[in-house]
Amino acid sequence: MPHFHVEYSGNLEDKIDMAGLCECIRATAADIDTFPMPGIRVRATKVDHYAIANGNPAHGFIDISIRLRAGRPDEVKQDATARIFDAVKAYLAPALLQHSIALSLEMRDIDPNLSPKTGTIRDHLAANTQET
Repeated sequence: MPHFHVEYSGNLEDKIDMAGLCECIRATAADIDTFPMPGIRVRATKVDHYAIANGNPAHGFIDISIRLRAGRPDEVKQDATARIFDAVKAYLAPALLQHSIALSLEMRDIDPNLSPKTGTIRDHLAANTQET
């Protein structure tokens, strides 16, 4: 963990490099000690049907959800939230100047007793490190 899910309005598809936004989030998260690098997942989903504010189709949104295993102190989570949000705001600065975009982020704890996990990414990371 953490898992980042970016939902964005479809009208931003040609205005923002979403793959670049995902990489911005991944790179920022990888620099935060509380986020174990092998557990970072960032994905983006375009939303085709939405209604915003006064209904003007020019309005757009980007909503970032961070799911994180419970157990970290609030101060650590607040710092991580601020660092991710600041990095995203900086990445999106040109688009925010030119377009009507609502940007939001929320971090939620996941109960580890209700969220089993398995995978081999750590095994493959170790193998790739030994090859270089």
